[in-house]
Amino acid sequence: MTILVTGSTGTIGAQVLAHLQGRGADVRALTRSPETARLPAGVTAVRGELADPDSVRAALQDVSTLFLLVPNVADELTQAMLTLSVAREAGVKGIVYLSVFGGEAYADVPHFAGKYTVERMIEALEIPATVLRPAYFIQNDLRQKEVLLKAGAYGAPIGAKGVSMVDIRDIGEAAAIELLRREQSPTPLGRETYALVGPDALTGEAIANIWSEALGRAIRYGGDDLVVMEQRMKTMLPAWHALDLRLMFSRYQADGAVATADDIARLTTLLGRAPRFYAAFAKDAAAQWAKG
Repeated sequence: MTILVTGSTGTIGAQVLAHLQGRGADVRALTRSPETARLPAGVTAVRGELADPDSVRAALQDVSTLFLLVPNVADELTQAMLTLSVAREAGVKGIVYLSVFGGEAYADVPHFAGKYTVERMIEALEIPATVLRPAYFIQNDLRQKEVLLKAGAYGAPIGAKGVSMVDIRDIGEAAAIELLRREQSPTPLGRETYALVGPDALTGEAIANIWSEALGRAIRYGGDDLVVMEQRMKTMLPAWHALDLRLMFSRYQADGAVATADDIARLTTLLGRAPRFYAAFAKDAAAQWAKG
């Protein structure tokens, strides 16, 4: 049978495919443009998009396990729920769903609340699934390159409560492990939930210090101004998306998003090693930037 990966050409989907490569599974990648998709050797591109249920039905033929990643779009919740319904109708025996860390608490952040609603659907309908709850992605901070190098500042307004940021490579590996476990099982497995988190609770000031060490120069934290952040985001994103992100950072500042010792221990057991540290990412990024 076959694993179908959605979001296959994005940041996380690419990591999932990379970690599935060479593991003996038949893997398909859902994409709007199969003819131009750059995929690992051995992965079959299939045309479709989650906003088109008929294309998902076609893509799910002979699929036994599904990786469900829904992009942060205005109708994210609708796309996720319809895809789950189509997958159930198709007889998919196992699903790995990419949710978010803190979704049950951040009720005023649209994409958090939407993902938690999908989790409720999985539970209420007893869908055989692994729910992965990643924290803020460490690699999002690659976007900080210009402000770090030119202004000597770290600009993500994450505040002082702490966020247990996760490396995207750990997300891809955890997803691949669970996809293969479900794919290789002769019968559907019970539900599992994992927090995908880093081993340290990072504040704005702490990250600035990490970058100071990595870059060998003083880096300051840019502060907590969310109005300025939203205005800047609106030059690159739709207004609804910019506000969604502002609300997320507001909750980071007010409440943080800190993993428990049990969260870290369970992820360590799943991966067979400790999750990656932010400092290692920063050191590697600084070295790559120094090479030009």
